[in-house]
Amino acid sequence: MTFFKFLTTKAFLKQLLYAVVVLIVLSFLVLWWLKGTTNHGERIEVPNLATLSLDKVEEVLNEQDLRYEVMDSANYNPEFPKFSVIEQIPKAGKMVKEDRKIYLTLNPSGYRKINVPDVLGKTLRQAEPTLLATGFKIGKISKRPHISDQVLEMRYKGEKLEAGTELQKTAVIDLIVGDGSRNRVQDTADDDPQDTSETTNDDNDGL
Repeated sequence: MTFFKFLTTKAFLKQLLYAVVVLIVLSFLVLWWLKGTTNHGERIEVPNLATLSLDKVEEVLNEQDLRYEVMDSANYNPEFPKFSVIEQIPKAGKMVKEDRKIYLTLNPSGYRKINVPDVLGKTLRQAEPTLLATGFKIGKISKRPHISDQVLEMRYKGEKLEAGTELQKTAVIDLIVGDGSRNRVQDTADDDPQDTSETTNDDNDGL
């Protein structure tokens, strides 16, 4: 029997049919396995994690078969709870694959601490913008009898505050400022002897 005649026999055609069936079944099984292990074509919507604590984040992401990693802490935002998620990448609503890592930025426990600038000896007009530009707030401004109109003391929560002390940004600083009254008293005192002398001279002329 020649080779070409063998290709037309029932035995060969039967074996060929079996081979085709087996190939189809194997292809189906491989595709099914790939779909189950790689989730080919499936996407998961990233949930909104804003304002959630890490415990709650882990719970939500576990249900979605997603992971997370904390990247950094942002500047403190009082509108968000402490240590809660303030930003996430990818953003909420994005479609990602299973086991995708979500990168998180957390809200710190409070404003960062900064050094109090030295405004002692400066006028109120100079001291106020310096403190505000640094990030502090101006509280109560009190006057004290003094020869100048400069800042004499800084206080925080009633306690005397030294320049260079670290306070949280937006802390309220009270100022005690001289009112210049003693300078005016001194000027008046300097004028009085001249007036007395002039009066005395007029009396002597009359004699």
